[in-house]
Amino acid sequence: MSENETGNETGNCAGGRKFFAIISRMKYINRWGLMRNAVNENISEHSLETAFIAHVLALYRNVRFGGNVDPERAALLAMYHDVTEIITGDLPTPVKYYNEEIKQQYGRVEEIAGEKILSYLPDDLREYYRPLMGKTEEESELWQLVKAADKLSALIKCIEERNMGNLDFANAEQSTLKAVHDMELPEAEEFIREFLPSYGLTLDAQI
Repeated sequence: MSENETGNETGNCAGGRKFFAIISRMKYINRWGLMRNAVNENISEHSLETAFIAHVLALYRNVRFGGNVDPERAALLAMYHDVTEIITGDLPTPVKYYNEEIKQQYGRVEEIAGEKILSYLPDDLREYYRPLMGKTEEESELWQLVKAADKLSALIKCIEERNMGNLDFANAEQSTLKAVHDMELPEAEEFIREFLPSYGLTLDAQI
């Protein structure tokens, strides 16, 4: 971005604060960049679906597994979990996790991107948004559910692509399903058992 595009460090520009205008650009950033997509998915769509799923995973934890977490907070964290990709872009998973060094360096890049986005907020609101830009120990239980919801959303995308005859997602579907199982979260398994089969139905069968 040029100096004129980024504005100054406090996030001011001729039209005012830029935070939500920047957030709105999530809809222009597509996921699955290395894959042939029957239908493109942007990070705005993905974040909303992840929020829906994180909310029900938190409800599962409270209602069925004796937990005590805030479902609305889980949904909010999920809404913002990919916001830094406005600056970093969606780095393909094989690259992001190629080795530990790349993973750590990318984590640092995400931290810097988060601080940049926070700078677009007024000073008196900034600290309320800071926990949304990165995982905190205080909310580690909720972030665990968000991570599971993120993977479940990716699994749903794989299923939808397969339903449209796109075999490019076949391996991704199997590896993503395994990744969910490996988390050993009963809430995620409940979602798979209770809700996932419906994604294989046609619209007429769903209704």
